[in-house]
Amino acid sequence: MDRYAVIGNPISHSKSPLIHACFAEQTSQNMVYERIEGGIDTFEDQVIRFFSVSSNKGLNVTVPFKERAFAMCDELSARAQTAEAVNTLFMRGSSLVGDNTDGCGIVTDLIENHGVTLSGQRILLLGAGGAVKGVLQPLMEQSPSALVISNRTFSKAEALAGRYNAMAEELNLSGRAEASPLEQLNTSFDVVINGTSASLSGELPNIPADVFVATTAVYDMMYGDSETVFNRWARSQGAGKTMDGLGMLVEQAAEAFRLWRELKPETNTCIKLLRP
Repeated sequence: MDRYAVIGNPISHSKSPLIHACFAEQTSQNMVYERIEGGIDTFEDQVIRFFSVSSNKGLNVTVPFKERAFAMCDELSARAQTAEAVNTLFMRGSSLVGDNTDGCGIVTDLIENHGVTLSGQRILLLGAGGAVKGVLQPLMEQSPSALVISNRTFSKAEALAGRYNAMAEELNLSGRAEASPLEQLNTSFDVVINGTSASLSGELPNIPADVFVATTAVYDMMYGDSETVFNRWARSQGAGKTMDGLGMLVEQAAEAFRLWRELKPETNTCIKLLRP
């Protein structure tokens, strides 16, 4: 039986095994999908050991290992190269191949599942790690009127915006990314996306409540059995619509499943099944 897994730290909360079990049943695939807790000092060795077993066919990579997975790969998809972060791994012959399905996952979830308009909108993206790197290009491809990256360490947000702006012509991106220190955000946004892992530890990014108004759609890439800390706070500050990352998780998983099994599963059934 073909074996797949998700590796991250923490990982016990991950719904990925349930999602891929749903996909496997739907498409009649003989496979198993498990969780692996990645060691901060042993991640690379764990990946190598996993793929040393011939029946082990693919790994999903989550916080905090996406950039380390990128560095390990022998081959990279175009979107992984752009993001400099990898969330999907598989072998092609003797080569470790990396891809990034996060971007198509969040855009599909926002537009198709939640009816959120991205084109012509002011978007605030919080964070500058692997999760944010993976979604930046697909969000910019939607032609927002502004895309502001803000992070606790401003230099990281500034470097990320600068890198994407330098590639704008090559990537055929019409808009530009901007960077702003968290505490200097002084205007409202149409869409606010939390790409930090703060909700996993019950923390909040240090941003002014002024970014939220009644028409603001808020998306936390994290998810849980109850409302995330970030979404609860955003709603208390006047945000009109809040969404968690469960749909993104399912949509990016569907794309990873397609890469591995050459079949694209239907996602709505799985989202409804997992929603508390």
